[in-house]
Amino acid sequence: MIDPRTSIIGERLAKTRRIVAISSGKGGVGKSMVASALALSLARVGFRVGLFDADFTGPSTHIILGIPKDVQPKEDKGLVPAEVEGITYMSLVYFVGDKPAPLRGVDVSNALIELLAITQWGKLDFLIIDMPPGIGDAVLDLVRLAKKIEFLIITTPSLLAFEVVKKQVALLCELKMPIIGIVENMKRDNSNIIEKETEKLGLRYLGAAAFDQKVEAAIGNPTKLLDTAIGEATEKLEKGLGYKKGNSDAL
Repeated sequence: MIDPRTSIIGERLAKTRRIVAISSGKGGVGKSMVASALALSLARVGFRVGLFDADFTGPSTHIILGIPKDVQPKEDKGLVPAEVEGITYMSLVYFVGDKPAPLRGVDVSNALIELLAITQWGKLDFLIIDMPPGIGDAVLDLVRLAKKIEFLIITTPSLLAFEVVKKQVALLCELKMPIIGIVENMKRDNSNIIEKETEKLGLRYLGAAAFDQKVEAAIGNPTKLLDTAIGEATEKLEKGLGYKKGNSDAL
């Protein structure tokens, strides 16, 4: 039996030009930081940007952006996302608060479908999705439900982390999903190993964010976040995302 909510999801996302999934093979690589900084960077240059925290393992973008607890989505024939720093924002945290969300299998799918079906994103140039790490049910569901989805993969300089990335890339290629490229985060030296490994996969290496001790201090302060190495790296993603500053009609 076809879930009627899946057709509604198509309508909810119909006015979104590009859907960019910020993904990683494993946790702890700074995926949520990059997702938050990228959404901020795009919004600051005039794009209509949505940020959806779909990381069911532990939503954290609300902490990174310093979103006050009284900033909530509003009910109006569904849910109208909160407005934060010029970003249209939705997160699982609005439904579970600070409590753990021990969802798995069909529960994860059901929660994700429900969130996508009730959220009124409106007209967006970019919807940035902070994905759960790995290649579990939520990732596979988003591939199925968000027809225009593209993947931007985050890794660290660790070859162990990149081994997991290879498996993720293999799955996405098997599913014929477009991959924008790979960003290397927390880079500590001038090694080009990850760049070479990325090229072996036939993907674009979209640059690196150096390890920056200022990142931790910038949590909760969007302006400071954009002044870190991660902020600088996301500002340089123009070429990788194929847009022109200040011109949302260039997409």
